Amino acid sequence: MKKRLFSIAIPALFAAVVVVSCKKEKPLTSESNEVATTKDGIQYVLDTLNSRVEWKGYKIFKSESTSHFGTIKFESGDVTVKEGKLESGKFVADMNSLTSEDLKNDAEQLGKLNGHLKSGDFFEVEKFPTASYEITKVTPAMEGDYNTTLDGNLTVKGITKPVQFKANVALKDGEVSINTEPKDIKREEFGVKFQAPAENGVIKDEVTLQINVKALEKK
Repeated sequence: MKKRLFSIAIPALFAAVVVVSCKKEKPLTSESNEVATTKDGIQYVLDTLNSRVEWKGYKIFKSESTSHFGTIKFESGDVTVKEGKLESGKFVADMNSLTSEDLKNDAEQLGKLNGHLKSGDFFEVEKFPTASYEITKVTPAMEGDYNTTLDGNLTVKGITKPVQFKANVALKDGEVSINTEPKDIKREEFGVKFQAPAENGVIKDEVTLQINVKALEKK
């Protein structure tokens, strides 16, 4: 398996459902917001203490590049399993929990970076306190390092875009685990467009996300 980027894990998601109707359906892709999943099946509740998003951002200077990486906690979420396979799921992240891991031993710099990332320059968490990922389609993968392909809708700062993740999904003893491959997301597509003065380096548009969740069967 490919080496995971961090430890938040965001820091990889599952199995397949075919929706049959009388008319021919257009295939769903990562460019589609259509939903092929249902809530039919056994319900699982997100274990928020053992789930998180891992992120990594990059700044490019003339002679070098640097990065910051960290985590975001989930405030809620649920997963549906049908006939032993992942059917659907939605995960809601608490954007106020966003923090850098690489600066955790430097309280002053950590506070500055976290405050800036939560400000209007970046994720504007006072106005948009949550972000979410909702699975719209689950497809088994027959080869490669990940056993499932997830199509879903990622919502950040009130903007929703279709995003596809490769993931490993496991179901065992009343627990579902979903671990996605690190995925580059273009932050500017979600309204995060801040750039520092050129002499301070260029902040890349791409932010790497990895989702790592555990969900427990609802009793």
